[in-house]
Amino acid sequence: MLATRTSQDMDDIYVGKVLKGDPTAFGYFLTQYKNMAYTIAISILKDEFVAEEVVQDAFMKAFRNLDNFQRQSKFSTWFYRIVTNESLMRLKILKKDILDFNPVYEEDIWDEGIDIDIMAEDRHYLVNEALNQLPPKESLVLRLFYLEEERIKAICEITGWSEANVKVLLHRARKNMFIALHQLMKLKT
Repeated sequence: MLATRTSQDMDDIYVGKVLKGDPTAFGYFLTQYKNMAYTIAISILKDEFVAEEVVQDAFMKAFRNLDNFQRQSKFSTWFYRIVTNESLMRLKILKKDILDFNPVYEEDIWDEGIDIDIMAEDRHYLVNEALNQLPPKESLVLRLFYLEEERIKAICEITGWSEANVKVLLHRARKNMFIALHQLMKLKT
């Protein structure tokens, strides 16, 4: 009976191939990790063109530094940390202004008159618009936790943040997401 290989096994095989001088083997990583890398970058940068550039830069950095990969964590974790760091550095360079909420959590802000029965494509649009309005770290943690279904421990490994920080960001992000969705839905009605 054939044993199935895990993604980590495959990652190790392709890391070995690249390190032995086969640069085309790096294409495996492009195929495997480009979507999640883009998700991380767009969560932080809020600009698809800049996010694409950052993902390309992150892949190049990973390729150039593959011999420094110690294999103490999965390749994906190591690579997503590079994407996160590159995205945050680019954000500092751009000094991009992100909409700052002044939420008043004590208020009951949900308007019962808002039609909750919206079509799936409208929900997708509203969620993405709301995520784009959140601060980068909050947007990233929500995308990783809910859309990518990563566990808190994995988010800590990807971002380099402490577990307490991730939990606080998740709590704050949920509240701000609710406010952003509420505001967007009011505009739609």
